[in-house]
Amino acid sequence: MTQAGDEQSRVVIRDKRRIDPITGAVRTPAGEQPAGVRPGTELPGEQMSEHETPVADQPATEPSADGAAEGDLARQLAERTEDLQRVTAEYANYRRRIDRDRSLVVDQAAERFATQLFPIVDDIERARDHGDLTGAFKLVADRILGLLDGLGVAAFGVAGDPFDPSLHEAVMHDTSADVEVPTATTVLRQGYRRGDRVLRTAMVAVTEPESAAPAQPPAESTDPAAG
Repeated sequence: MTQAGDEQSRVVIRDKRRIDPITGAVRTPAGEQPAGVRPGTELPGEQMSEHETPVADQPATEPSADGAAEGDLARQLAERTEDLQRVTAEYANYRRRIDRDRSLVVDQAAERFATQLFPIVDDIERARDHGDLTGAFKLVADRILGLLDGLGVAAFGVAGDPFDPSLHEAVMHDTSADVEVPTATTVLRQGYRRGDRVLRTAMVAVTEPESAAPAQPPAESTDPAAG
């Protein structure tokens, strides 16, 4: 490029600041002299300067740089927020799953332990029925029964309960006109449950209502006029 082209590509920057950025002195506009100073006296660094600076030396300015940076920050913030929400949800699901599994393990252990006590409890109940539950044996029996109570295990099954196949195991059957529905009239072994879960069904004798006499068919008519 020619020298004329270089001259055209140069930009004149006029420094009109009243305070010199280097010395901090107050400048006097070009062509004026401060009071008390003879005309023609130069005061270096105190007059407004006028110099030329090539365009290439000027700092590049990008008006859209701040907007682009803010958009990038907003996008990163949205991504981090989404990641945090996802991790929080995963952790909450993990805690719920751990709590559920822990509760299940505790319940299973309690039920296994209670099931092992049932034969001992049966012996205690038989001793109670025969009047042998006295003295030190009664003290031990009460402690064992207290263990079941502490585990939340409750006994069920008494004479007169309506027969329920999900709760009762029928080992004997008879009929009677005194009952209207199948009824557990004798309890041979108590059942146990923990909450809504049946740990052992009750062994019972079931009495069913007597079946009604079958209806007699109507007698055939002998009247020759009939028909």
